[in-house]
Amino acid sequence: MELEWDTLRALGAVTALYLLLWVTWWVGCTVYVYLLPQVRRGAPWLRTHGAWAVVTGATNGIGKAYAHELARRGLNIVLISRNLNKLKHEAKEIERLHGRLTRVIQADFTGGLEIYEAIETGLKDLEIGVLVNNVGMLYESGLVRLLDCENVAKRLSDVINCNIMSMAQMTAIVLPQMVSRSKGIIINMSSITDKRPHPFLSAYSASKAFVRSFSQAVSAEYCSQGVIMQTVRPVLVESSMTHGLKSRMFVMKSEDFARQALDTLGLTSQTYGCFSHTVQGALLVLLPNCFSLLNRSILKKAKPSDKRP
Repeated sequence: MELEWDTLRALGAVTALYLLLWVTWWVGCTVYVYLLPQVRRGAPWLRTHGAWAVVTGATNGIGKAYAHELARRGLNIVLISRNLNKLKHEAKEIERLHGRLTRVIQADFTGGLEIYEAIETGLKDLEIGVLVNNVGMLYESGLVRLLDCENVAKRLSDVINCNIMSMAQMTAIVLPQMVSRSKGIIINMSSITDKRPHPFLSAYSASKAFVRSFSQAVSAEYCSQGVIMQTVRPVLVESSMTHGLKSRMFVMKSEDFARQALDTLGLTSQTYGCFSHTVQGALLVLLPNCFSLLNRSILKKAKPSDKRP
């Protein structure tokens, strides 16, 4: 019996030491990345990677905020989205507010491979220092079961093309010139949902898991050749996808988020984007059972689908 208690005490001590080391590491990394302004790379460092930044989904939300913040830091901007009127408006705003050159490319990322030839042509001869793969979508407005959305096959195809194909193909287009110059930054917008399945966001969270995995793998392949690839995993940021949620304690304004997230470039390959989201992310890791219970509660309250497979 005494031997058993000794074993349990030893296991408890090892567990406590592990938790202490984990907390110490987390606090140190968080302070370094988010709370020490003196370690940030700054706009001059950003501009050394190339004169142009390319942003997909650039006419609203996080993409729009990134485009304006990158322009504010001295880069020319290529805006890519499906609405030509919005593209022209944002291009004029960037030129007016920040005095940078702009170029617009109209593209609907729910399309297949056929859309990328025009994009590649539009980017030809530009020295691209930063690529922001931001465009993304849900398959239905709000939280819904898979079979509750209209035209399930088309919706799934749209999510895969927009959230997965766009990121992979844009990387394939821009990466070669970055490798040839031994410099460049690729920012892939993932989500806090990318580490576990999320009912009512099934395709979205699965697509973001691909973004995270792909980013980590390609980063390992090309970091030695001067290419920086960063995965950004926000929690809640004001955008069309958050359905009108206004900035409160846990919902950031997109402009504030983009500014803080860009400050982490060169300091970490994965980031929640800002300090408040990092704290929220840590709490989600520490409280997994609570969110499993929440998912089950939502499932019980959801009305059964009237649609049939």
